[in-house]
Formats: sequence, structure tokens, C-alpha cells
Amino acid sequence: MDIAQLGGRAARTVPDGRGVDMKLEAVVVPVSDVDRTKHFYGDLGWRLDADFAFDNGFRVVQFTPPGSGCSVQFGDRITAAAPGSAQGLYLIVSDIEGARDELAARGVAVSPVFHAGEPGAQFGSDGSGRRVDGPAPGRASYGSFASFRDPDGNGWLLQEVTVRLPERMEAGTAFTSPADLAAALRRAAAAHGAHETRIGHHDDDWSNWYAAYITREQVGTDLPS
Repeated sequence: MDIAQLGGRAARTVPDGRGVDMKLEAVVVPVSDVDRTKHFYGDLGWRLDADFAFDNGFRVVQFTPPGSGCSVQFGDRITAAAPGSAQGLYLIVSDIEGARDELAARGVAVSPVFHAGEPGAQFGSDGSGRRVDGPAPGRASYGSFASFRDPDGNGWLLQEVTVRLPERMEAGTAFTSPADLAAALRRAAAAHGAHETRIGHHDDDWSNWYAAYITREQVGTDLPS
């Protein structure tokens, strides 16, 4: 059979270029007690988007983490996966220690900040010995983590990202929350202070310097000096 006819349908030719946007809208976490889980994620300060129950026993609850474009769903008759089997769910933050401390203040049993002692160690258990205490050396972007679990054991990872890999960036600069923008401005301010020290005077063009720094940081190109 011609590969173009597999499945009984003619294959569609995909044109060159980007194609149709496909945005990840929600992930499902399998839970055993919907109300207990709803209470847990509500206590995290996540936004409750929906709690719909139907006569046939189907129920869906949706929460969205602060600044996230993707939501979390759980409920009754929503998945056949075993409760607690969702692991390695990433939450990207611009300040790993601040995010970790906020969770702890909300009563969450969250791990200390750590970095991977070997590739993939962030996915191991807290006591595996492959997690090294403290942020990544040089506070390398993508390198610092903290972890926590919901009541069923679904596992979440906080990961600090301050500079995106170039392949992850499209043209332009965007922030998903005021907190992320504020963190970028603080990093730019610290770098600009060092810049003014080097040039020996106040930089009247500071706004353009900030803009160049923040944009280049996001796309992963050389930073202004």
C-alpha cells in the first residue's frame, strides 16, 4: 500500500513553515479524592477555573497556576490512570528560592532547593543521593529545582528558568506574569549598575540598555556590557 493512503485516507501535504499553533491547554492528574485534591490546589493559591459535575457521574475540576498558560484538571471518571501516577510535572519559576519559600509558607511539604548531581537526577526520589543541595553552580538557567507532591503523590518540579534556550524563543519578548517581568527588571538593573561602574558615569540611555538586556536574555544571545 502507498504510504500516502495509510489509514484509508490520503495523506495531507504539510506546507513549509510554522503551521497551525498547538497550545497545550491542560494536563490531567489522576486523583482518588476530588474534594481533598481541590482543597490542596486551592491552598496553593492557584486559580479555580471550573468545577462541573454531571448526572452520569463525570466531574471535572480545573486549576491554573499563577502566570501559567496551561491548567491542571482532575475529577471523577476523567482518567483511568492510577492516582498519583503523574510525575515530573514542571512548574517554571524565575526565582526558585522565592517560589519554594512561598509554597512552604502555604504549608506544602516542599523539598529544599537542589540541583542534579547527574543528568536526570531531578526525577529521582528525594533520598536518592543524586540531588545536590543548593542552586545550580553559577545559578545556571534550567539547573535549579525543588519538588513537592499532592495528596495522592502526583509529583511536581519547580525549575528556575531565567534565560531561555534560543530554540525555545520566537521573535519578540513576552512575560507570562508581572512577577516574571519584575524579576527580569531586577536582573537588568543589577547588570546595568555594573555597566555604569565600568563606564564611570550615569547612562542616560538606560531604558534602551534595559530593553536590549531583557530581550537578549530571553532569546539567549550575548548580553550587553
